[in-house]
Amino acid sequence: MPRPTGRITPALPDGRPVKITLGQMRETGARGVIVFCEDYRCSHNVKLAPDVVDQWPDELRISDLEPRFVCGVCGRRGAIVRSDDPPPRMGTG
Repeated sequence: MPRPTGRITPALPDGRPVKITLGQMRETGARGVIVFCEDYRCSHNVKLAPDVVDQWPDELRISDLEPRFVCGVCGRRGAIVRSDDPPPRMGTG
């Protein structure tokens, strides 16, 4: 029986995975983002409100944003950016 093949995740030259665009994120209903310091020992994070994120174009990839952030606490360059999804509405009607 043939073995199932693993998924291949596209990667950037530095090894980071290519992530979705802001337009794709907005299609899911998420508009804000949470930015985490890349240094796990720092653990600093900040939420960027939708009005800030809305200034960026739909074509911009989240993976292109990550190396641009600099932590305001430890000074390290690089971040992990996640969408700030709206809370689920299960059981509300």
